[in-house]
Amino acid sequence: MAYQDKIEKVSGRKTKEIMIFSLSTCFWCDKVKEFLKEQGVEFGVLIVDKLGGAEQQEAVAEMSKYNPDMSFPTIVINNGEKAIVGFDQEELTKQING
Repeated sequence: MAYQDKIEKVSGRKTKEIMIFSLSTCFWCDKVKEFLKEQGVEFGVLIVDKLGGAEQQEAVAEMSKYNPDMSFPTIVINNGEKAIVGFDQEELTKQING
């Protein structure tokens, strides 16, 4: 996957593998990242609108597997075991503590 090297890693305690498909202008994307940082967990962020050409197309295709509506943020847990669309603090808390 060409976009893999564009994933920003945020360090913290390891829980489940968390990947956020985000936009640079998305308020709710920022809220998810802020919340996960406050919880001190490790996660990855891919800012889709900062990608170009084939990388962006590949990222969008990957994201659409978990969220066909293509809304942001899309949070993928454990490589697709669970997907959360939007800022759902209750579900995020359950996922990182469960």
